[in-house]
Amino acid sequence: MPSLFEDEPSAPTIAPDAPLAARMRPRVLEEFVGQEEVLGPGKPLRRAIEEDTLTSVILWGPPGCGKTTLAHLIANHTQAHFEPFSAVTSGVPELRKMIQEARQRRRGSGRRTILFVDEIHRFNKAQQDAFLPVVEDGTVVLIGATTENPFFEINAPLISRSRLVVLKPLEPEALADILAHALADEARGLGRYTLTLTDDARDHLVLMSDGDARTALNALAEAAALAGKGGTITLETVEAAVQRRALRYDKDGDQHYDIISAFIKSMRGSDPDAALYWMARMLEAGEDARFIARRVVVHASEDVGLADPMALLVATAAAQAVEFVGLPEARINLAQAVIFVASAPKSNAVVAAINRAQGDVQKGRLAPVPAHLRDTSYGGAKKLGHGQGYQYPHEHPQHHVTQEYLPAGTKSRPYYEPSDQGYEKKIRERMKFWGHLPPDEPAPTP
Repeated sequence: MPSLFEDEPSAPTIAPDAPLAARMRPRVLEEFVGQEEVLGPGKPLRRAIEEDTLTSVILWGPPGCGKTTLAHLIANHTQAHFEPFSAVTSGVPELRKMIQEARQRRRGSGRRTILFVDEIHRFNKAQQDAFLPVVEDGTVVLIGATTENPFFEINAPLISRSRLVVLKPLEPEALADILAHALADEARGLGRYTLTLTDDARDHLVLMSDGDARTALNALAEAAALAGKGGTITLETVEAAVQRRALRYDKDGDQHYDIISAFIKSMRGSDPDAALYWMARMLEAGEDARFIARRVVVHASEDVGLADPMALLVATAAAQAVEFVGLPEARINLAQAVIFVASAPKSNAVVAAINRAQGDVQKGRLAPVPAHLRDTSYGGAKKLGHGQGYQYPHEHPQHHVTQEYLPAGTKSRPYYEPSDQGYEKKIRERMKFWGHLPPDEPAPTP
């Protein structure tokens, strides 16, 4: 289907000296890469675009993932009037005028209007109400683009009347393909300059762009200007162009394992400064923040445990913040958790306890559950002797009573032996009082 950009006055015209990212914007769906989950062949959104049956959608994703590009591709594939609108540069009066024109267009020729509102979250909830009646009665098909969580920034009634399309940051493979295409395209890209891009330079461009195609392409253009016609874009060229040093860090090689090992051992060794340094190295090199968060959560239990039960709460809260907030702000949440875990009292009693318990389960005979501990909730259980002899702890002083909770001969040694660190001191005294530990037994070394 021919592009409507030629006869629609509102459609953009890309100048030859426009930024490389603007010149390389995909013109057909086949050029749109990196969002196959929502726009791959046969996907519902792809079919709706190709068949020109699109209904209102909210495009949610980070900068440079293709929201605006997708809107312009829809313009290329529709017979409807396409009206771009920016919530940054325009306001409600201009919007009302467009809606009135859409009503007249629909009454006069029956032609639909697709209204693309970039940065739709810039409208407050009251202003967004202006869309509801015209979306509901079909006067306009709304395409709203936002980088913010629509469940917080977009009216619920508007979301309920629209299809929510979540676009993700572009994967490294997709970004590498986009860069290669820009280098090869002679008409719109850099192909006429016959440039060569080294592998490490490409990898650094991909890494520093953080899933943003616009950033990657514009950085490539800067590096190409430094390299000159027929030149080679090296890692040093890219570093000079983007003013960001490439850190030696191979996510699948020694550097990855060495640095994460140093990070873990620094937390275990109670050195917050060292732990923060290694975390900063990983973040600057492009390590997945979720990977870092997972390690902090693990070591909150493995190296701190019940010496400070708050460590796990702080660590899991930071992991949730990584998902909810994202980088770069979530680096602060991660730093808080790392400092807490590194500076907390240390004990490995929890991990030692589960290791001992699993060791007995794996090596020993799986004895039946003692009769007094068995379930008594179904009819006939008591006739089988289930629950007979069980003592209810809350009916005894201190809400504790000594009775056997394991099959005879199951346990090779005490599993949980609290240290004398932090809160485990109190746990240790309690276990001595209950008789689980001898009163004069020295605390184990954490």
